[in-house]
Amino acid sequence: MSARSTPNPITREKYDAVLLDLDGVITDTAGTHARCWKRMFDEYLKARSERTGEPFRPFDLATDYKLYVDGKPRFDGVRDFLKSRGIELPEGAPDDPPERETVCGLGNRKNDLVNEAIATSGVGVYPGTISLLRHLRDQGFRTAVVTSSQNCETVLKAAGVDHLFAVRVDGNVIHERKLSGKPAPDAFLAAAKELGVPPVRAVVVEDAISGVEAGRNGNFGLVIGVARKGNSEELKRHGAHLVVNDLAELLA
Repeated sequence: MSARSTPNPITREKYDAVLLDLDGVITDTAGTHARCWKRMFDEYLKARSERTGEPFRPFDLATDYKLYVDGKPRFDGVRDFLKSRGIELPEGAPDDPPERETVCGLGNRKNDLVNEAIATSGVGVYPGTISLLRHLRDQGFRTAVVTSSQNCETVLKAAGVDHLFAVRVDGNVIHERKLSGKPAPDAFLAAAKELGVPPVRAVVVEDAISGVEAGRNGNFGLVIGVARKGNSEELKRHGAHLVVNDLAELLA
């Protein structure tokens, strides 16, 4: 199924709200996050190798990022990747300093790297997404951003698009409300509830496997995958009803 074979899939007859992920869907920051994950993990793994004599095997952007951290809350990503390498660390506390060798410490180190990158390079947006968002809002749709990122507010403001969303469920909200992260549907369900829309009347837009799984697991009316990584078939297998390369295709 493609956007071209299904014109105008997001219609007011079927749906009332659209819930979009941030990184890789709205903002061109997924690559920034991936590079910061790699730098943080490689620095940690190299130091561990020098200390223990274990072989140094770097974090792989093509496999490790997609399988273990993409789209997940920060500490879940740290925990899942370390588990894949057979490494157990103390959980620590959410305010652990970035040099502390805990799950939270490593997660906070990655967060610092992302903030540095945003401050240095700024934030780009996908024009097709912004055009679609404005079109949807003109049509009367309610819109929300749903992301595991705890940098969401900073990123949206830096990009100048924070005004396009009535609701924001981000990593901070997920932590405060003790919601399960993607692929659990909790964050999307929370956003739909805040908008006053049942899941069957809402559309989820995601670029991550864990995100489309969350949309499927929440029984949302339509789950759209954005294949920024050339992974159209994979997104379909994991729960996307429809896959596009860019959201501008939905305006054709």
